[in-house]
Amino acid sequence: MSTYLITGANRGIGLELVRQLSHRGEDVIATCRDASPELKSLSVRIETNVDITSGDSVIQLRENLKNTKVDVLIQNAGIAESNSLSALDPLSIIHQFEVNALSPLCFVQTMLGNLSKSAKIALISSRMGSIADNSSGGSYGYRMSKVALCMAGKSLSVDLRPKGIAVAILHPGLVSTRMTGFTSSGIQPKESVNGLIHRIDELTLENTGTFWHSNGQILPW
Repeated sequence: MSTYLITGANRGIGLELVRQLSHRGEDVIATCRDASPELKSLSVRIETNVDITSGDSVIQLRENLKNTKVDVLIQNAGIAESNSLSALDPLSIIHQFEVNALSPLCFVQTMLGNLSKSAKIALISSRMGSIADNSSGGSYGYRMSKVALCMAGKSLSVDLRPKGIAVAILHPGLVSTRMTGFTSSGIQPKESVNGLIHRIDELTLENTGTFWHSNGQILPW
C-alpha cells in the first residue's frame, strides 16, 4: 500500500482518482477547499481549506501531515477560463498561470520534505499545453498556463532525479466533467483515471519527464 496525496480532489478527475485508488487499497489523502458529499462518502483522509495558490495554506497542510510520507503526489487542481484574441482578459490569464503552473511548482517545493524515497509526482496537464499539437489557436490563458506547467514538470524531472523522484506530465483526455461543460464528446472520468493510474504505475526514473496521454500515447512538446 502506498500513500497518495491528491490536490483538487473534490470532484471530476480528482474525485475519481480518490475513488479508484482507495478502492484498490491505497492510502489516500484528498485535499480541496471544501469537501463534496461524494468525497465525504469515500473512506479516505480529507484535508479541507487547502488553497494551492496560498503559501500559508500549503504550509498548514504540511504541518497537518507532520511526518507522513507521501509516495505519490498527484497535482490535479486547475482551472480553465475562456480567452480569445478578440476578448483577452489579462487578469484571467494571470490567474490561470497562478493556479495551473506556478502554484503546482510551489506546492512541490513546499512538500518535498514529505515525499518518500523513490516518490512519484504526477502533474495533470493538458494536450493544450503542447505547442506542436496546437492547430486550433485560442484559449490563450489555458494553453499558456499548461505549456508552463509542462516546462515546470520537465525541469522538476531533471532536478529531482538525483533524489530518486520521478515526474510524469499527464493529459487526461477530453473528459466529460464540469470543467468541460460535461461535453458529450468526452470520455468518462472512470476511463480517463484508469489510464492515468496506469501511467503513474509505469513511471520510473528511466521515463521521468515524459508527457503522456492517459491512453499511453507520448505527446509532442
